[in-house]
Amino acid sequence: MTVRILPLVTICAAALMSGCAPAGSAEPRAEALTPKQMEIMDKQLAGKVAGPPVNCLNANSRSYQTIRVSDDVLLYRASGNLVYRNQLKGSCPGLARDNDIMVIRSYGTGTCKGDFFHLVDRASGIRGPTCVFGEFVPYRKAAESGR
Repeated sequence: MTVRILPLVTICAAALMSGCAPAGSAEPRAEALTPKQMEIMDKQLAGKVAGPPVNCLNANSRSYQTIRVSDDVLLYRASGNLVYRNQLKGSCPGLARDNDIMVIRSYGTGTCKGDFFHLVDRASGIRGPTCVFGEFVPYRKAAESGR
């Protein structure tokens, strides 16, 4: 009986692992956004151009509005002209529901790539998954032509 179970376990494990990343890629792939999530992204990033990624958001310089797009993507809105997009390192189950409190553990003067946060259920206080920030990509309003 053990001989039959072992190959089945091996086959199941291989099938599960093959869904983690697309063929030819070493990076995990983010789940596709729903139409509603795409609408949120389009609204927040409309008319803005991506700049080079930064590792940290300085907590002392601005207050940011956090917008949860999906379990993989956060937006930090600094102003109408500047929004940072963060592609998390892996998925953060339940983040998109926007019901839980984000508790961020920062080790410097801001929130940085590689910093951890976890979700806490608002009603019960039960701690949820631990998640990790990726790079912060700034999106700024495009300069108007002729100026």
